[in-house]
Amino acid sequence: MTDSMLDRLIPLTTPGIAALRPYTPGKPIEELERELGISDSIKLASNENPLGPSDKVSAAVAAAIPDLSRYPDGGGFRLREAIAGLHGVSPEQVTLGNGSNDVLDLVARVFLQPGTESLFSEHAFAVYPISSQAAGATLRVVPAKDYGHDLDAMASQVNDRTRVVWIANPNNPTGTWLTGRELRRFVEQLPSRVICVIDEAYFDYVDEADYPDTSTWLGQFPNLIVTRTFSKAYGLAALRVGYGLSHPDLADLLNRVRQPFNVNSLAQVAATAALSDHVHLAAAISVNREGMEQLVAGVRELGLGYIPSVGNFLTIDLGRDAAAVDQALLREGVITRQVANYGLPNHLRVSVGLAHENDRFLTALQKVLT
Repeated sequence: MTDSMLDRLIPLTTPGIAALRPYTPGKPIEELERELGISDSIKLASNENPLGPSDKVSAAVAAAIPDLSRYPDGGGFRLREAIAGLHGVSPEQVTLGNGSNDVLDLVARVFLQPGTESLFSEHAFAVYPISSQAAGATLRVVPAKDYGHDLDAMASQVNDRTRVVWIANPNNPTGTWLTGRELRRFVEQLPSRVICVIDEAYFDYVDEADYPDTSTWLGQFPNLIVTRTFSKAYGLAALRVGYGLSHPDLADLLNRVRQPFNVNSLAQVAATAALSDHVHLAAAISVNREGMEQLVAGVRELGLGYIPSVGNFLTIDLGRDAAAVDQALLREGVITRQVANYGLPNHLRVSVGLAHENDRFLTALQKVLT
């Protein structure tokens, strides 16, 4: 498409589209190996579960393959039943998504438009501004406090135009988290007309006594939407399946714009099976805990700073522009994630991998820094 054609098309788009830049995912292993001719690279860039899916999931997917000629269950009956059972809510409170990103985008499409405002923290997940801007809303970004959410400052920015407030707990890419007491106080202050989204993509990894399960708050806050994903601790990133929990009336509105087959059949059976495999989930959490300890110890030994994290990733302060370090690591066959687009140009985010992957990253990091 020529520039002149683009110039003619831009005025036809929703306000905000012209300034958008596509989301940049972590570089795929295949792409790196194709570019550099490397055959043994590792990817620690996208916060994936290094254990992969459980055997129960693999068996469920294999059993579903003969039905690939059939459309999925558009309502996701069995998966919604399983999710509802996990959280003690009704299936009518569950909205399925093509990953939790899809649910976040549904929220923006339903509640944001030109003239409204979308409120979130500095260093918050990139999908919040992308979906909000695509809907034509005004972005209101509140400066972070110690790399995390400053809830008092965020509360002070709520006004008559505020329609959606986004909170990631824990936050990506910083790994910071909020206690139940401070988060509940914030939600209680919000006007009922403001939709509060609490993104809990990394919920399963958190082992802090005062970290809240906000899905238990749904009966008290009709304006609350809690999102979860199967892409992280459950190891189903490739299948793209997540969900939102909310008041049934909120879920009804989200489902009005949700595509009928947004979660495919294999994703539905895989996610349902994953919920029943508590042993595999516990193993994934254990591997992450041990891997985080390994990364933190290694980073400290290198004399580097880092942001304490309760997710499955660690964001490291290199004390210099991270872009050159990231490129040098790629030449060593190690894929990590730059986070300059989050306002952290001197930081590098690394996912927790298996022990040998973490060791290879630390060895490569030491090499490229010296």
